[in-house]
Amino acid sequence: MPRRAHEDTEPLLSSTHIDEDDDQASSRKKLSYEEAVEKAGFGLFHWLLLVVCGWANASDAVEILCVSFLLPTARCDLHLTSAHMGLLTASIFLGMMVGGYVWGYLADRRGRRSILVISLAVNGVFGAVASLAPRFWLFLLLRFFSGVGVGGSIPVIFSYFSEFQPRLRRGAMISALATFWMAGNILAAGVAWLVIPRTSLNAHWGWLNFQSWRLFVVLCSIPSLSSALIFRLFMPESPKFLMEAGREAEALSVFQTMFKLNNRWATKPFPVPGLVIRSRDNEVKNRPTSGSRYQQFTHQLRQVLDPMKQLFVGPLASRSVSLLIIFFCISFGYYGLWMWFPELFKRTEDGGSPCANVSRFQNSVNESCYPVKTAVYMEGFITAASNLPGNIFTILLMDRIGGKILLCVSLLASSMSVFIIYVVKTKAQSLIMSCVFSGISVISWNALDVLGTELYPTQLRSSALGVFTGVGRVAAIMGNVVFGQLVDSNCAIPLLMVSALLLAGGLAALRLPQTKQTELT
Repeated sequence: MPRRAHEDTEPLLSSTHIDEDDDQASSRKKLSYEEAVEKAGFGLFHWLLLVVCGWANASDAVEILCVSFLLPTARCDLHLTSAHMGLLTASIFLGMMVGGYVWGYLADRRGRRSILVISLAVNGVFGAVASLAPRFWLFLLLRFFSGVGVGGSIPVIFSYFSEFQPRLRRGAMISALATFWMAGNILAAGVAWLVIPRTSLNAHWGWLNFQSWRLFVVLCSIPSLSSALIFRLFMPESPKFLMEAGREAEALSVFQTMFKLNNRWATKPFPVPGLVIRSRDNEVKNRPTSGSRYQQFTHQLRQVLDPMKQLFVGPLASRSVSLLIIFFCISFGYYGLWMWFPELFKRTEDGGSPCANVSRFQNSVNESCYPVKTAVYMEGFITAASNLPGNIFTILLMDRIGGKILLCVSLLASSMSVFIIYVVKTKAQSLIMSCVFSGISVISWNALDVLGTELYPTQLRSSALGVFTGVGRVAAIMGNVVFGQLVDSNCAIPLLMVSALLLAGGLAALRLPQTKQTELT
């Protein structure tokens, strides 16, 4: 009998174990975001994504930096003083400041892809139309609206790209994406070198003298417009955003596409039938309540400002304050100096340092811009190409050293290189130190791109980058206005300010947490 009883209960126990195993297997089928990214593999999809997002990043660089290359010739046609040139270079950053937070907020609520398409299109359309502006103030206004588009695409493109990357490769891939800024810089310098000096391209219309620099402006809008078209036709939404929005089927479809491209010879489909989706209770609570239009407006306004408030409370407060300081310092220093490199190179054509003999340039608005000095564009091209060593360095070492250490060291080294630019005495020395600054400062930007995406959760990531880049735009505006006002009278002040601010940014970076190979939340 005991043996019979044991035989009767054994199948029951076995079936119980089987049921428990089935339940456990079923629970294991639903994967978290990080697990699903790992399951999708790494391969062709990520390299195609790098090229597409990199082209968008390069288009932003082209649109921003094209103004600096047209200044040496456009200043005659638009009758610009140095103060006017400072306002012109600042105008796109003012637009970026306005667009940065708005587009970032919308990207966190409506999706990365659609906002990228719109912001890139705004950038390209207004950039191209600016080429037809006959007066300085109209050109200034159109550059501002172009900047509104750039302000959206820069922070969103890094959030979008990072949310497709597996954890162990994220730092290197974001660094690789950042190198396309260098590609855009080189492209802008190369096109300027080829187009602007060719006065044979000039056309005379009844209401407008279409100089070669205007053709250069049109050509600089093509990358943004083509990038918007590519995202609209071919690119998927971020799977991380889709999971956070509760859109499991769409997120699963994106992972299946990634798996197919990364495992082209696999015979089985993506082996994950379900994903772990967060609760959407908070979204229900945050829906607009019924009431007057004023109440609905204030409710929506609080929703818009809430992400900004969350950045400065709890454990995020310290890192947010540090990043604000860093973005301000590096943006004032980098854009304040970089946007004026072609003009400073022009001032070294006859030898000496950029700050020597400033009296020769105080009435530069009356100086002839023709024939165009091609050496200015050649030197700009060399300085842009000097980004390459810094980009290679960050790709190789970002995941080994971490963004915090690279950011801190590179900012301190950049500060020293700017101080040396001030003290050098010859044109060759100025060019060499400008190249050194270019190669080192790009490490800072690459490290900042990685840290910015890894320090914040998905629902705040684009908003945070939008806020910080907005602060950076204020700094860039200030840097360009300061250079415009002082470059003719006391060139030493803006250069020494840049050196001091980069030093302060390097010290502020010491307070950031290390994020090497961290998981996205």
